[in-house]
Amino acid sequence: MRLGSWHGSPFPRYGVARRWTPARFRALLRTSGPQSVQFRTRSAILAGAILIGIVATLFAEASDRAGELFHAYASANRWWPLLTTPLAFMALVVLTRRYAPFARGSGIPQVIAAQADPNRATATLISVRTVVAKAALTIGAVLGGASVGREGPTVQLAAAVMGLTHRFLRVPLRGGVLIAGGAAGVAAAFNTPLAGLLFAIEELASAYEQRVTLLVLAAIVIAGMVAQSVQGDYIYFGAIGAHMSLGSALVVVPVAGVLGGMSGGLFSRILLSIATGRNRVTMWARRYPIWFAGICGGIVAGLGVATQLTWGTGYSAARAMIVGVDAPLWFGPAKLVATAATAVAGLPGGIFAPSLAVGAGVGNLLREVFPGEPASAVVILGMVAYFVGVVRAPLTAVIILTETTASRGLMLPMFATAFIADFASQWVCREKLYHGLAQGFALPPVEKGAA
Repeated sequence: MRLGSWHGSPFPRYGVARRWTPARFRALLRTSGPQSVQFRTRSAILAGAILIGIVATLFAEASDRAGELFHAYASANRWWPLLTTPLAFMALVVLTRRYAPFARGSGIPQVIAAQADPNRATATLISVRTVVAKAALTIGAVLGGASVGREGPTVQLAAAVMGLTHRFLRVPLRGGVLIAGGAAGVAAAFNTPLAGLLFAIEELASAYEQRVTLLVLAAIVIAGMVAQSVQGDYIYFGAIGAHMSLGSALVVVPVAGVLGGMSGGLFSRILLSIATGRNRVTMWARRYPIWFAGICGGIVAGLGVATQLTWGTGYSAARAMIVGVDAPLWFGPAKLVATAATAVAGLPGGIFAPSLAVGAGVGNLLREVFPGEPASAVVILGMVAYFVGVVRAPLTAVIILTETTASRGLMLPMFATAFIADFASQWVCREKLYHGLAQGFALPPVEKGAA
């Protein structure tokens, strides 16, 4: 009896080696070789994650440059934005409605809606045409002075990249892959891998499948590594390292949670009312979308010219408040109005970064209420509370602010603030913002007998 024989072994289930035959080798190639569905699926995810890191980095660089150009223009020509910003809003809405209707808004609702039928969505919600227009029009919105961010559009871009690699390698696209792509987009945009994972669980997936966990993790790690290799390892707001004593937290956290949560809930209520409401204002806005966009642009321009602080993402103002620089008390409310006016106008652009800036404004108000407490910690708690009030994703909010400020010593107060804010937001707006907006992007049902 030969040692390697399968049938001749006295312990056939535990033979030392199986005899390799041509038939067995061909079967192995069919199941795991380069032409197998399994191999091509893994290759599509790997290629998609690498491309997401590159695309997110290029998009971030282009958006930042556009913001710098607009700020230089607005500083040199203070009054001109009163004319150019409303015109830019109107032009962007015309282009969006005519050439890329699925590119309007944040991009996150589109990815949520695309999970219902991922393969059909690659021709509409996350098509190449849609996301190319999304990127170009979002940069145009930044150049026009809109209060927009790039993180939501990055999620839609990332999901589209995953769809493209799957189509190129001829493998079916699953909803879990879109979750992985969107999460990788968040991670690459903020350099926050843990926040990307939690965002996938809390926001993108209404019913998260545990078998997708490794897929999401792999996409996040690869996209993050690619983005870091290009941009360098950085902390979004800088290493703040804020902390707060237990006694102070017991006083500040409930106030921050209620004020920030209700403010964020108000913002969500405004957006959902315009998007889904049936009152005179919303009916007029739907009948005359171009003129409505012009009015919204006029509001944004008026606030920007008057304050010189509410343009764009608000990153610089938010960072200044985090490090303790005094800011006007009206910044938070003014930025909220500018962001809401931009969001309801119907042009492409995200609300992540502007929401963090509004939250910093909320924290700046709280500094006046609690002048003896650490300024950076109070501002960060305000950011957590407002962000949770808007997106209703408490774990994501805490991890994003932890990773973007390196304030791990503040995690327990942040968690407490986030859960209070989540509860307080529901007093004002019961429905989750992104899921409510996703209903407007639902794909029509496939007719019976259709191919």
